[in-house]
Amino acid sequence: MRILLVEDDPDLSRQLKAALSDAGYAVDHAGDGEEAHFLGDTEPYDAVVLDLGLPKIDGVSVLERWRREGRATPVLILTARSAWSDKVTGFDAGADDYLTKPFHTEELLARLRALLRRSAGHATATLSCGALRLDPRAARANVDGEPIRLTSLEYRLLHYLMMHQGRVISRTELVEHLYDQDFDRDSNTIEVFIGRVRKKVGPDRIETVRGLGYRLTALEGETDA
Repeated sequence: MRILLVEDDPDLSRQLKAALSDAGYAVDHAGDGEEAHFLGDTEPYDAVVLDLGLPKIDGVSVLERWRREGRATPVLILTARSAWSDKVTGFDAGADDYLTKPFHTEELLARLRALLRRSAGHATATLSCGALRLDPRAARANVDGEPIRLTSLEYRLLHYLMMHQGRVISRTELVEHLYDQDFDRDSNTIEVFIGRVRKKVGPDRIETVRGLGYRLTALEGETDA
């Protein structure tokens, strides 16, 4: 899952980018409102963490522009303002959730997981596809209760497929959501990662739809517990 972090404080930005990366997300960073608007307008993020007190263009204005332009990406706003009227302004601009500074990083991660879960139509914290389970809180997966070891990119790939299970996902979409902006992207490597993940979760769970992409489904006879 790919996140845009918009925060102008260098120390907080480094802390949050490290925490998000450790949690299994691909993370791009913008330090002002102009850069944030450009990235949010041109890149397909799964969610945005948006500070309101930004240079050049404030966070509320950036969010209002995105919503006017039809950008429906879930947005979690960060604000140093605790007044209820400021929170209402953020929600009315199109925010999906908010956190007041200072905050605990674990709370931000939990709220972000909830946003992503709701936006993809999942009701529970743990993702299930037949006997395959993935727990975004611990960044772990298992099949029939047996843990499977995944590299960072393998985990991102499986996480994205499970969030959108049953849908055909193109290689281009996977590239856009697995890698951050600075990564040397190559859609051909997706086939390599698909092959690795197949070996770990079972070859028949990830179907290749020729000319279109890949689809994750439960095996015949499996039901989600």
